[in-house]
Amino acid sequence: MVEPYQDTALPLETRADDLLRRMTLREKVGQLNQRLLGWQTWSPGPSGYELTEVLDEEVARWGGLGALYGLQRADAWSGRDWENGVDFAGAPELVAMVQEKVVAASRFGIPALMVEEAPHGHQALGSQLFPTNLGAAATFRPDLVEQAAAHTALELRARGAHVALVSGLDILRDPRWGRSEECFGEDPLLASLCTRALVRGMRGVAVVLKHFAGQGAGIGGRNSSGGPIGPRELAELHLPAARAGIEEGALGVMAAYNDIDGVPCVANESLLTDVLRGQWGFEGIVMADMFAVDRLLRAAPSPAAAGALALRAGVDLSMCDVSYAALEEAVSLGLVPESLVDRACRRVLLLKLRLGLLDPPEPLPEFPEVWPALALVAGTTVLLRNDGVLPLTAVPRRVAVLGPNADDLSALLGDYVPPVRGGATVLGALRTRVARTEYEPGCGLTGPIEGGVERAVALAAEADLAVLVLGGSSVRHYDDDFAANGAAALGGRRPTATTGEGFDAAEVLLPEAQRALAAAVAATGTPTVAVIVSGRPQGVGAVVANALLYAWYPGPTGGRAIADLVLGDREPTGRLPVSLPGSSGVLPVAYNERTETTVRYVDADAAAEFPFGHGLGYTTWDLGPATVEGSWPAVTVTAALRNTGRRRGTQVVQLYARARVPGLLPRKAVLVGFTHVTLDAGGTADTAVPVLGDALPGLGRPGEVDLWLSVTGAGEPVAPLTVSS
Repeated sequence: MVEPYQDTALPLETRADDLLRRMTLREKVGQLNQRLLGWQTWSPGPSGYELTEVLDEEVARWGGLGALYGLQRADAWSGRDWENGVDFAGAPELVAMVQEKVVAASRFGIPALMVEEAPHGHQALGSQLFPTNLGAAATFRPDLVEQAAAHTALELRARGAHVALVSGLDILRDPRWGRSEECFGEDPLLASLCTRALVRGMRGVAVVLKHFAGQGAGIGGRNSSGGPIGPRELAELHLPAARAGIEEGALGVMAAYNDIDGVPCVANESLLTDVLRGQWGFEGIVMADMFAVDRLLRAAPSPAAAGALALRAGVDLSMCDVSYAALEEAVSLGLVPESLVDRACRRVLLLKLRLGLLDPPEPLPEFPEVWPALALVAGTTVLLRNDGVLPLTAVPRRVAVLGPNADDLSALLGDYVPPVRGGATVLGALRTRVARTEYEPGCGLTGPIEGGVERAVALAAEADLAVLVLGGSSVRHYDDDFAANGAAALGGRRPTATTGEGFDAAEVLLPEAQRALAAAVAATGTPTVAVIVSGRPQGVGAVVANALLYAWYPGPTGGRAIADLVLGDREPTGRLPVSLPGSSGVLPVAYNERTETTVRYVDADAAAEFPFGHGLGYTTWDLGPATVEGSWPAVTVTAALRNTGRRRGTQVVQLYARARVPGLLPRKAVLVGFTHVTLDAGGTADTAVPVLGDALPGLGRPGEVDLWLSVTGAGEPVAPLTVSS
């Protein structure tokens, strides 16, 4: 006899309700727990994989398992590598072994959700890595983000995974934050469009968007610190991307570590229930970040009380917490009614039903071939400054490749990455193109190397072109120290990395050793191109070079893309997704802060060195007078764009707005639309840019709106057109 919860012809809600009424309190609490680190549940054996006792104990305790995190994770924290990890060929077998154990322990045969990290590719052996979010956003091409996400989703499905943890909701308000690379920038429209794109791309996989909400605005840029965010700031900047992702079909959000005005996100009922579900109609799950519920012990007297706070607020699935394992006790003590356990368990069961976990299994898809991703990788790089040295008119006979990131593949990758096979550094890529290519690091990321500058100067003096590769790195080594949640544990031996989770910086100015190297090389008179590879916005305006490129973390093939740009094979088309400060002392410099009366310090301008949206190409442009059509918000602004240079080029035409409401200070500018235009030399096109719906939350409730087009990035209004809302 087929039980109702097994009947695929019945509505999912009916099946979930039937299953829920049969379960004991302990079984239901077990579905809300994700306590194990997946890589600790197995070990490689002489003829395959062997499951560990830790898995046996957990499934026996709960009569099953809600979810398992990171079964296939490979990196320095997990200790898994090509010698002891699982690749895509072995993953289905390992997943099947684990699920067999979980299903056997469950009276109702309920499998576990297999949860994996996939912030810019699946963090597992053999999976393809893409540019980190900050670099991907620099393309201003959400369609490319969608294609990368679709590839990652197919990989995950082929490996038996169900849930992808994907960054996208953090709006970068302080570049001192080590996790800047995980953001789609400082702008809510760009973040919303990119978040929609990654959710669309990841069909067949449950996307859990992180982090909800406001984690990119932590005090001092310190990871998981409180967010000094008012309700208007929250609504206009930090919530739009989450709402966009949910509207697109995301099945989960991750409650963040930080608090908002003293209320931790995992205990914020207004955020997780009133807004997320009451206002937006969200029907998926809320997952707590790792150990985030246990962090409530700073504001709760016991694990049971901490678990009750999170459950009441709207957390459905925890990660590694002791406190959620105490929910049985919380119910018995009257801290929380069992009905709230039922509410959360029903959501977890519905997710499993939506993903087909309780249906007859279907064959896994084939693991996909590598997607070239040429446009995405090349599009991350932004040309900040150029005195005419680029594009090169001829391939140089002799090139000096210098700097600490010139021959370090790991420096191109970012955080949350597995061991990588293949790829090319900037040095390696240039050596395939220019026979006489010589190398000297010159300095380290944070300090000098004895004799390094002198050796670099000697090579540069003899070269036709010097290429400096500077910046930062999120590399994690297997002998680094890690916190319990995998973030960097600082205080002991200094790690190599300068960015990434746990690597918050007091100063964003490029380190003195790198600036000194650039100045010494430029002083030789050899044409010099500086390339910044970094996961955070850094102060680079003082870098002396004929041309300055910002490449973010482009991924393992980024070296070839950078070489193509330097040698003139491709035009740089990236635009800054975040404002670049000169130093930490002038923060904040986000382009969409509110208007101010004080515009400078006694010793510096209170402004970015390079504004949001800035980026040069290899030609020049002229933008004619604009006209506006339509009624708010269905408005389009049009102007003639002309390529006034000597070569074909691509421009990103950006539409900005400033809302005017009596009694309310406006934001300096708000991006409300953009479009790409490619023209031959001398070509002209009427370029229409509509106001996009995802931009409207960033304006609040405007009375009148000033609109203007720009091809130079954010700034003061230029010949604005005013419309009434």
